[in-house]
Amino acid sequence: MNYLSVENISKSFGELELFSGISFGINKDQKIAFIAKNGTGKTSMLNIIAGLDSPDEGQVISRKDLKIAYLSQEDELDENSTIEEAIFNSENPILKVIEAYEKALKNPENEQVYQKAFEQMEQHNAWDFETQYKQILFKLKLEDLDQKISSLSGGQKKRLSLAIILIHKPDLLILDEPTNHLDLEMIEWLESYFSKEKITLFMVTHDRYFLERVCNEIVELDQGKFYTYKGNYSYFLEKKEERIAQEQASVDKAKNLFKKELDWMRRQPKARTTKSKSRIDDFFVIKEEAHKRRDNHQVQLEINMERLGSKILELHHISKKFDDLVILDRFEYVFQRGERIGIIGKNGTGKSSFLNLITQKIPIDAGKVVVGETVKFGYYTQDGINPKPGQKVIEIIKEYGEQIPLTKGRSISAAQLLERFLFSRKRQYDFVEKLSGGERKRLYLCTVLIQNPNFLILDEPTNDLDIVTLNVLENFLLDFPGCLLVVSHDRYFMDKIVDHLFVFRGNGVVEDFPGNYTDYRVYEDSKPKEESAVVKKEDTRVNTDKKVKLSYMEQREFDAIEGEIEKLTAEKSTIEAKFLDGSLSGEEINDLSIQLEKTSKLIDEKEERWFELSSKLEEE
Repeated sequence: MNYLSVENISKSFGELELFSGISFGINKDQKIAFIAKNGTGKTSMLNIIAGLDSPDEGQVISRKDLKIAYLSQEDELDENSTIEEAIFNSENPILKVIEAYEKALKNPENEQVYQKAFEQMEQHNAWDFETQYKQILFKLKLEDLDQKISSLSGGQKKRLSLAIILIHKPDLLILDEPTNHLDLEMIEWLESYFSKEKITLFMVTHDRYFLERVCNEIVELDQGKFYTYKGNYSYFLEKKEERIAQEQASVDKAKNLFKKELDWMRRQPKARTTKSKSRIDDFFVIKEEAHKRRDNHQVQLEINMERLGSKILELHHISKKFDDLVILDRFEYVFQRGERIGIIGKNGTGKSSFLNLITQKIPIDAGKVVVGETVKFGYYTQDGINPKPGQKVIEIIKEYGEQIPLTKGRSISAAQLLERFLFSRKRQYDFVEKLSGGERKRLYLCTVLIQNPNFLILDEPTNDLDIVTLNVLENFLLDFPGCLLVVSHDRYFMDKIVDHLFVFRGNGVVEDFPGNYTDYRVYEDSKPKEESAVVKKEDTRVNTDKKVKLSYMEQREFDAIEGEIEKLTAEKSTIEAKFLDGSLSGEEINDLSIQLEKTSKLIDEKEERWFELSSKLEEE
């Protein structure tokens, strides 16, 4: 079923043409990712599809009564509302029923109102919906429903906007970098949610594992042309490479033919026949094909790194807390040359604060930070670049000098450096505020590297960068001889460039794990289930502090849930036993694998709900 059709649309800003003549469709249950370089119109495309902007030419036709929800980079929340009010501010009738029921629970003495609300919940079969929306809020760490939106951080607001569109269940979700501001645990939950739900997505994301595991189609805007790939990220990479090779072969063939035809053109007499005129027309077509060139310019990263001495950075019994929030408790570590450390942990455990402590942006409460005399930090923060009003791109770089030193005594001009970071001479004289989010990040990266650091500290460096630039940055960091300390939610990036992790557990606990992120996940998943269950139980209790007893329906659900888990476990065993049949075809094995995955996920959900309800009973 077709939900939406994009027909021959074009968009320009002044003389800058973003795209032209683009056509494609979005069908029910498709999960499409849109890939393009920074500054080529990804966000503009999303705005047009969402109806927030219009194309210069062409049209977007959507199915009648199609419900579209758009998670943009900028939130549009009412600052005066609470989290609960923002969630229930919807035309969804089931949410209205749940809202009435929640209010009735707060006033149990009014039996008539409670009975009516209860009957409405039954009539609309809203119990499963209520369980799911509470699970979404719990997973996105939005437990305090009475909290004012004005008091939320930027990351919390982004998570609330995401929660609202997931809860409202629109027909089509349009997402602009949905994994930004989520910690790794949230990203993995969202990835699992999108994978198993029958949901229609059109999104822009730089998270390559997310692309691999969620998307079943990828569309790409490359060199002004639009390409469709019916598969995930691995399939996209394979087919794109084949396409580029095929295009290059066509160009090479045209070049050979062009040489032959050019020789013929030079030998032609002035008086030409109709046949020769036709061949002349063909010559100009061949000439155009032969002179086609791919714009394969990539960011060129090069720094004249200062020599790094034997003493790098030493942390001796470091402690830090903000009110009751403990970030570090007598933490010790001595950095060695060439260390490549990744930092992971839930939001709010102090990852960014740790970076600010070691760079002495904020004071420590106790202990000692010793920085080696030869150490020169290059600190890439989440705040990004902060230009003066009316400042141009070239003026940002010229603050560091007209000539920029490189390795082996070489130097280049500020303009040449910007060209290496894919800012054309014309673009260099644009105002910084006109740049896209990804271009601003690229410019900021340039200002960090221009100072020739030997100890790079990167706080979420992958946010808003396109995949091409990410690959270049990764290759640069792999060859970087200095020290590297990275906070990132990009699992692919972390797997590629770090060799051990600082795991921030919260309450001042920091573990040093020897391996990359995938190694860490394998280790965590191999822990005994009893240990995992305890963690889940403690986490869910946070979400139930205000309710000290089960409602009637929760008690009914709790009584039934053990039987459901037993039934699902038996079903799982039956499916697993079928795999022993050696006569199964490839298609039958695939179908059984899908069934097994769905059943396993259902068991996980039921067990998590059981722990959530049982923790309430223990508090009574």
